Amino acid sequence: MSENGAWQDYETFYAATARRLVTAVYALTGDLGDAEDAVQEAYARAWQRWDRLAAEGDPTPWVRTVALRLAVSTWRKTRNRLRAHLRHGPPPAVPSAAPDHVALVTALRELPRDQRVAVVLHHVLDLPVAQVAQETGVSEPAVRTRLSRARRTLRARLTEERAPHRLSFTMPGTPRGETR
Repeated sequence: MSENGAWQDYETFYAATARRLVTAVYALTGDLGDAEDAVQEAYARAWQRWDRLAAEGDPTPWVRTVALRLAVSTWRKTRNRLRAHLRHGPPPAVPSAAPDHVALVTALRELPRDQRVAVVLHHVLDLPVAQVAQETGVSEPAVRTRLSRARRTLRARLTEERAPHRLSFTMPGTPRGETR
């Protein structure tokens, strides 16, 4: 059978059976999203071996079995995660980022890549200019230029009233006065 003919047969099969299969898997899982995901994956796997499935006769039982097994597998993974959560308790709370931190990260993302890399290596990782130059493959004067331009841009974007004298980057979860 030609690929085009196989695809048409597959589409016809899908249109005739998918809705009913989603309904069955949904009844099993109680979660429409999980049901749709399992059914979609089952049909994708069916297409990968469509020639063999179509030659054997009705592919419906095969697709249904795969979809139901995928749904049960998802359910088991969810159940195991829940058990682990109950056994170990909730993960430790991650402190939310301070507004200054969010503003700094946003401003850094807006910098050109070469300036952003220089700022992160020099100010966040505390690397000397010489090492930044070596790691980025540019001269030390080029690194200093990138840092200068980046600081000017960050200063303009971060504050208008209170220009920072030194960039500081506080990692979430570190004491307020401790910077990198």
